[in-house]
This record gives sequence, C-alpha cells and structure tokens, in this order.
Amino acid sequence: MTQVWGALLIFIICPLLGGLPLIQWITYGLTRRNLAQLGTGNISVSAAFYHGGTLVGVLAVLSEALKGIAAVLLARQFFPTQPQWEIIALIALVLGRYWLGRGAGTTNVVWGYLVHDWVTAALVFLVGGISFTILRERRSGKLGVLLLLSLMTVLRHPQNGPLIVATIVLCGLIAWIYQTIPDDLELSDSNVQTSSRKLFRFFQGDRSLLTLNQPLQVSQVGQKAATLSQLKRWGYAVPDGWVLRAGDDPSTLVEVAQPLPERPLIVRSSAIGEDSETASAAGQYQSILNITSSAALEQAIFHCQASYNLPSAARYRHDRGLADTEMAVLVQRQIQGVVSGVAFSRDPVMRDTEAIVIEALPGMAVRVVSGQFTPQYYRVWLEGTESILSVIRQGQPANQQGCNPQTFASWNPDSLPESITCRVEGEGQTPHWLIQQVAFLVRQLEARFHGVPQDIEWTYDGQQVWILQARPITTLLPIWTRKIAAEVIPGYIHPLTWSINRPLTCGVWGEIFSLVLGDRASDLNFNDTATLHHSAAYFNASLLGQIFRRMGLPPESLEFLTRGAKFTKPPLRSTLRNLPGLLRLLQQELKLEKEFEQDLAHGFEPSLDELTRQSIDQLTADALLRRIYRILKLLKQATYYSILAPLSAALRQAVFNVPESQLTYNLMPEVASLQALQQLAAQARIVLPSLQQVTPQTSDVVFSTLSAHPSGQAIVRQFNQFLEQYGYLSEVATDIAVPTWKENPQPARDLFTQFVFNPPKSLHPSGTDASNAPSWKTRQVQRRLDLKGRVTAVYSRLLAELRWSVVSLEEHWRSTGLLAETGDLFFLTFDEIEHLVTGTRSELRRQIPDLIRQRRAQLESDRQRSPAMLVYGNTPPSQPNAHDRVSSGKQLQGIGASPGQIEGQVKVLRSLQQSSEITKTTILVVPYTDSGWAPLLAQAGGLVAEVGGQLSHGAIVAREYKIPAVMDVEQATQRFQDGQRIRLDGQRGIVELLD
Repeated sequence: MTQVWGALLIFIICPLLGGLPLIQWITYGLTRRNLAQLGTGNISVSAAFYHGGTLVGVLAVLSEALKGIAAVLLARQFFPTQPQWEIIALIALVLGRYWLGRGAGTTNVVWGYLVHDWVTAALVFLVGGISFTILRERRSGKLGVLLLLSLMTVLRHPQNGPLIVATIVLCGLIAWIYQTIPDDLELSDSNVQTSSRKLFRFFQGDRSLLTLNQPLQVSQVGQKAATLSQLKRWGYAVPDGWVLRAGDDPSTLVEVAQPLPERPLIVRSSAIGEDSETASAAGQYQSILNITSSAALEQAIFHCQASYNLPSAARYRHDRGLADTEMAVLVQRQIQGVVSGVAFSRDPVMRDTEAIVIEALPGMAVRVVSGQFTPQYYRVWLEGTESILSVIRQGQPANQQGCNPQTFASWNPDSLPESITCRVEGEGQTPHWLIQQVAFLVRQLEARFHGVPQDIEWTYDGQQVWILQARPITTLLPIWTRKIAAEVIPGYIHPLTWSINRPLTCGVWGEIFSLVLGDRASDLNFNDTATLHHSAAYFNASLLGQIFRRMGLPPESLEFLTRGAKFTKPPLRSTLRNLPGLLRLLQQELKLEKEFEQDLAHGFEPSLDELTRQSIDQLTADALLRRIYRILKLLKQATYYSILAPLSAALRQAVFNVPESQLTYNLMPEVASLQALQQLAAQARIVLPSLQQVTPQTSDVVFSTLSAHPSGQAIVRQFNQFLEQYGYLSEVATDIAVPTWKENPQPARDLFTQFVFNPPKSLHPSGTDASNAPSWKTRQVQRRLDLKGRVTAVYSRLLAELRWSVVSLEEHWRSTGLLAETGDLFFLTFDEIEHLVTGTRSELRRQIPDLIRQRRAQLESDRQRSPAMLVYGNTPPSQPNAHDRVSSGKQLQGIGASPGQIEGQVKVLRSLQQSSEITKTTILVVPYTDSGWAPLLAQAGGLVAEVGGQLSHGAIVAREYKIPAVMDVEQATQRFQDGQRIRLDGQRGIVELLD
C-alpha cells in the first residue's frame, strides 16, 4: 500500500513541483521583469541569465536543481530498490515543467540524475563537456548528450530493463520538448545582461568567428549573410567571407582577413530584417569597397555599423514598421568584375509576365544599384526549364552541359543546359550568352527558395559569374494563386458574394490552423488568406506556404499551391514539433460525423424548416436583416464542416490508398440531382412519341409535348417536385449572385432535355462496382464522402436561403427607388447593406447609384480578361503590357520602375539640399536617386529620374512606398518646371505633360 501512495504522490506532486514558477518569481522579485513577456517567453534558466543577469541566473539554477533533487529523493523514499521510479519522477517533473512552467526541465534532470546515479552523470558530463568545448555545436550537442545518457545507462545497467526504458523515455521526452519550444540561446548576445554575456556566449556554442562556409542563423547574422552562406553551401560561386555579429570584437576578424592591395576586401551590412520578404532595405546601409589594409578594415567595420543609425535608415525602418534591432557586418573578398549587374527572376513592374529582368554595366555591381548610371536593360524569356528546376527544388544535382562558349565537364550552377531555349530582348555591349547564364541562374535561385521571386547582384570576372547578394523581391510578395481558389469559388465574383464568403472561409481556416499551430499562429493574419484581383478569387500562396511549413509540411508547399508540385515526406523534426496540434486535429476528425449529426438534428434541420416556412415577401428591411444574420450564423457553423469533411475524405483516401473506382458520390447533391434527372428523362423517353418527331429539340418543345399527354403531365409534375427538392442548386453553388434553379429553372430544363435526347450510358458514376462488398478501408473513406455530401446539401440550402433573403431585400429597395435594376444589390458589400438598413451612414444613400455603376462597369471590364493563374504582389497588373517607346510632343518615354498612375505637380530637385514642402500630389523630378532620397519618396506621390533602372535603389524604394516611378527620362530636370502638371504611368514608363 505504501508503494501505491508513493506512485500517487509522484504523479501528483512532481508535475505540480515542475510547474511551480520559481524562476519567474525570482526574476521579477529582483529585476521587476516578467520573463513571460520577454524574448522567447520561456521561463527558463537561460532566460533568467539573459534578462536578469548572473545573480538571478544562479538563483534560478539552485531553485530548479532543488526541484530535480526533491523529485528523486521522493521516489527513493517509497521505492528504495526500484531506481526506475526515480526516473519516472523526473519524467513527471519535466511534464509539469513543460505544460505548466513553460520550460524544458534540463536543469531539473541534470541535478536529479546526479543524485540518482552520480557515476553515469559524471561520465556523461565528462564526455559531453569535452566534446562541446572542442566542437562548440550546441544543437547537436544537446541531442548527443541525451543519446549518450541512454547509452551509458544500457552499458552500466544491462539487466535492468525498466530503468533502461524509463531513461530512454525521459531522453526522448526532452528531445521532443527541444523541438517544440524556442531556445533562449538563439537570442542575440548583444542584449544579454553584461554580467552574463561571457557565460551566455560560451553556452551558445557558436564559434566567435563565423564564415560563409558554415550554417548561419538569420536571427544572429541577418538574412543577407545567412542567404549567402546557404548559397555557398549549395555550391554556387559566392566570394569567401567572414561575419562579425553585433557586439563582437572585430580584432580576430581583422587579424584573420589580412587585406592587401592585391587582395582587397569589401565590407557590407547584414542587418536583422534586411533582405527579408517584407523589406529589402536596399541601399539603406553603407558598404565600403577597396579595403587594402587592416587599419582601413577596422575603420570600414566601424562606419558600416554606424550607418545603421543614420536618419535615412531609421526613417526607412519606421516607415516599413521594422523594429530597431542590430546589425552584423559581412566582410568578403572583393571580386574585380568585368561586367556586373542585377537581375530579377520576375519582372517587378509588369508582374504577370514570365520575363526575367537584367541590368548590366561594365565594372562592378555598385554602378548599377547606385542609380547614377543608366544601365543596359535586358528582358529574357526561358523555355524548357521546368524539368530541371523541379530537380533543383528538391535539392538534387542536375548534371547538364552548359551552352556558353566554355564547355563544363560537370554540373555548374552558372551553366545553361542545352535543353533550354532562351530569347533575349535588349541591346547593349554585354554578350548574350552571359545574359542567358545570369537569367538561368536567377531562375534557379527562385526554385531553390521555393518559388519566391529573387533579386540578385552578380558580377562576371572573365571566368565565372559570382553571386554577391540574393534577396526576395519584396514588392512581388505575397504570391496569389488561382490554383485552389478557382475550384472553390470560380468565375467573376460580385462584391456582396465576396464580402460574405471571405470572412466565413478565412475565419474557419484560421480556426483550423490555430488548432494545429497553437501559440505559433498568434502572429498570422488569416484575413489575408484570400482576396479578389480583377473580380477573380485568389488564395495567398505565400501565407499558406508559411502556415504549411510551420505545420511541418515539406518546404515545397509554395510550389504545390502555385505550380502543382508534389509533396515529399515532411521532416521528422517538424512532425514531432507539431504532434500535439496534429493530435488535436485528429481528435476533431474522429468526432466530426457525430458532431455534425448533433448539429443537424438540433440546429440545421429545425432552422432550415423554419426558414423554408417563413414568408419573406412581406418582411421589412429590418426583419430581413435579422433573418440574414441568423443564416450567416448557421453558415459559419456549416462552413466548418464544409472544409473539414472534404479534407477528412481526401486524407482518409490517401492514407488508406482507396482507388476512386471503389467509391460512390451518390449523396453529393449535384450528383444526386443529376441521377434524379436521368431517371426522369428515362421515363420521359417512354412517354414521348418518336424522338425524331420532337423538333426542334429544345426544352420548351419537350415540356410542351409532355404537357399534351396525361402520362407526360405526370412527368412534368415530377419535374416540379424535383425543383422543390433541388431548387436550392445553381450553376455556381458558392456564388449567391447566381440565380438558383428555383428562381430560374431553365438550366435544369435544358439538362433534362439533354438527357432525353442523349441519355448517358449509366445512372451511376463511372468506375463504381457495386458487385463487390466494400472493404473496411473503403467503408471508412465512403463514410466521409457521404458526410461531405450531406454537409454540401446543408451548406447549399443555407446559401440559397441567404440569396432569397437578399433578393427580397432588393425588391423592397427597388420599390422605394433606392435601387434601379435587378441585381444591383449584389454590387454592394454586406457592410454597406447593414448601414443602409440601420441608417448609420446617411451619405451612403446618395452614393449608391455611382457605386453600383462603377462596380458594374469594373466587373464587365474584368470579364473581358482571362484571370492569371498567379499574381505577384498586392497590385495586379493592368491590361497594357507594352514596353515600347512612345514618341509624342507631350509625352516622354522612360523605363517604368514602379507601377501606378498619378497626376500631380512637378517639383524639380537637383540635390537633397533643395528639398521643400512635398505632398502626395507632388511628383519629384530628380537627376538620380540613391538611398538618401528615401525620406522624400515617402512624402511624394510620384518620381521621375534622369538616370537609373528598375533595379536601382530609388526604384526599389519607390515600389516599397507604392508610388509610381519612371527612370531614364533624359534631361528631365531641364524639361520640367516647378508647378507643371504631369501624368505619370509607372508601369509603361510614360510621362505626359498636361499643361
């Protein structure tokens, strides 16, 4: 009985003891700092050292050590001859530490295990400590110690199976926790308390002198250095270099680098947040070239670090919503380029084109990005790349032979495979074979980075192409895809339909993703999941790809959404990290059918019956709005099932590997309705006279002929009953702007007529085999398909009730003169309808005719174009796709550098010192732009520059501020005068003088 009480005490007291927040109390008591609101949010010993200093850290170690010792001694008191219980007590302690205390429990286990078995602990400490001191690899070191602990236990206690199992479980639990919580040692050491900095840096386990040959963490060295490191390890030509983290002493780097006149170096910034997917920080920080001495290198590092605090850089971060963090410094061997330039894997101005944009000049790349020279401009189209790029996406070598003047004996990432054809547009002195190589290189990098468009700086030294920088094209993000959206909500969408569908769909998807991700979903805005471009629905592939990767899905998630790439197996580490969330999702899937049955019986069916019986013709606008609110509440609940049921069916079919031929879709309302029509048409063929005599073969003639015979009249009555049963369906089930069959039975009549004259071969879906009894696996999938059909019926009926309520409201407002035509209401948003009913926006009534007219015209215009499968950025391309020069007395042609149109007044500035009052109606006319002009661009409405291209710093900043910009307008500062009105087309590169 004593041991029973002992087990109960272990399983109750140890978790509570582990969850006791002693570290948080100690830190707050001594420093008044709340660890839960700092850094990673962990309540850990390393967090105490980082945020509280040495004293707080030491007290934290003592408090957690006492917990581990107490747990072991408690188990020993009740189980003196069964040491496995001491490990079980530590497992319970760690679980409480994780679930309640937001920590990993490492300190608890270290000290507890020391009391449990000091010999094994000493051996592990000796071997692991020596290895860590020499190798300084923290991540692999932690997992190595856990493996070593298990191995030592097996070697020292080979006969004690329970102890071995318990130890392995403890080590596996801690390893799993390491994958699920952030590591405080990943935080920057520049913000650590001074008294703890040396100790913190030692346990960070990273070598003080970092090089581009080793894996680098973005959080420590910035995106630029981390990306170049990744490219170098992939085998691309990246100049050798070193990285100095913020706060590190540069003396070691200066001593190792040893710049010489014949071996110059370049110092560049790699700030945290620079070159990210949200901000490029192009030209905001200082780069220093031609460094030939150690003294000059020290000065260059100082000046580069100081440029982080320049007013223009601080203004840029403020405007982009970037936090002030810190800057690492990148020191590289300087390549003496013969030809250099920049390249975009997708055109940042035209957006919807497959063209690659390249700008080049003789010499080094700085001449192109400076904006003080007009570069040679090229557009390149590659064909036949998909098979090779698909291999590259999977990280495999693609052994191909290059087609430039040199012959590569083996794969070279700069070479152009023979299978690829290339078309180059543009004139200049740069050899076309070099432009082709750069084009293929930048498209490769896009594939490497999972389809995210890339902007690179490159240089050619006469022997090979070097990559100097690679970063996402911020203005081409996010990437919007029609791949899934076109199936969910096809066609061109009315404003009312979208204003209702978007919050429903995005909200439910957000709930599902949050279920899996937990706290890791807190920074995601699920309202950005979908949008309309030119009245067509698109899903945010960038956001969904980010969500998929957080859920542990493979890195090619973005290509799956945009180009249909196949998934590989997700990495085990990500799967383990998301295991709790996936188990929660599995739990929801297993009880999905039961919950739907309950909601159907107690919610959906009673409400639908009541809605069907209610006469809406005489309802007031207020009553109709209340009815709509009720339907929307039911629709939100139904949307949850309409998403999870198909997802569940697809997953079950994939897991159980059930072929389509073994499944039926008879409960899907669109299938069931077709089968009913086919059966009715079969009866009609018996009743009708010879079909050749029924001419013309139209629905009007068929129904007229049927109505002339008593037996045919029965068919007509059955058809009307069919409309009563399936009248909620329409040609586009998810679009409430499309009339239902009940309102417009013509589509159903035409379909019936088609079945009469052209009967299908079978009344059942092709491929089904009813003769064989389904297997257990097939039944599991079929149950979800049947559930999907029932859910679809409920969802479609609710949408039909919503449409009929909206139509009734429209008829009411047409009778009062507020609306003029049938269908007008669908050009308003639901928010606007609410304001009209409640009268909260009196001015809206006057605006209604213009709003409807503009939106109707926009929808008609959008219907004249074919929606692109992909849209890069939040501004879809306009219809003109010309890049031709325009010649007109009042028009000047330049290079379109930032899309958009504006009419405004000219302000000529020949230098920054001339700046005066600038507003959003001001169009700046300048000789050139570099990073220093950024504060003025933030205030202006448009930009015209005499020199520069699409990839100059000024053009990039203009795109980020979303103002139209035209570069390379010759003598612009002489041609225009202050106060003149001009029109700017930043996409076509046209400047038009209006007066």
